[in-house]
Amino acid sequence: MRLVIKLNRLKELREDKDLIQKDLADYLKIDQSNYSKYELEKINIPIATLIKIANFYNTSIDYLLYRTDIRTPYAKSIIKEEDTLYENEKEQQTN
Repeated sequence: MRLVIKLNRLKELREDKDLIQKDLADYLKIDQSNYSKYELEKINIPIATLIKIANFYNTSIDYLLYRTDIRTPYAKSIIKEEDTLYENEKEQQTN
């Protein structure tokens, strides 16, 4: 018997909203094949992308990664900090 440990809830959340992988890939501005690899846990998800996904689903990164079962997002002040981190990371990648 093989023990399977799921590391993220991406597929579950996507299917709850009746979306396809391409919908999320387009939102994230990545290829559908890369998004599929995120769901299948074949590649690590960059923190900036996790922030965008959490914001999209109005939840926390901790919920996405099974660190909590509480789906409610954190306070807005924390989300603003995450958005700032995302923008800073994005800016560093373009420089």
